[in-house]
Amino acid sequence: MTMTTAEAGEILSVNFAPWVLDLGLTVEALGEDQAVLRLPWSDRLAREGGGLSGQALMAAADTATVIAVSAARGGFVPMTTVQQSTSFQRAVTGADVLISAVLTKLGRRMAFADVTLSDAVSGALAARASTVYAILG
Repeated sequence: MTMTTAEAGEILSVNFAPWVLDLGLTVEALGEDQAVLRLPWSDRLAREGGGLSGQALMAAADTATVIAVSAARGGFVPMTTVQQSTSFQRAVTGADVLISAVLTKLGRRMAFADVTLSDAVSGALAARASTVYAILG
């Protein structure tokens, strides 16, 4: 059974710190091994020059991976970030960001994902991340 976006949204609202929830992330789509989230534009997340901050983008990539792992497993289990490497390619200004996390390997205790972050208006790639998670439960 595939997880619904409403179920994934519940995982988001129940299992993340308040400051992550303040990002306003929403679950746009799910697949058996992937999740797409939307990070809405906010002046509060912009840095000098008007670009969305890297910290917000990295938190969004991290969060999208948790939702992708949860979708693949059919529900949330405790997990923790082991490694995240992010490469920023262009600034996002005045637009939402779509975050697509695709699992490249899901084991019993480890999960690996590739994450792309794109300007929702132009489709331009803003950043790529590679994440590794330890599954605790």
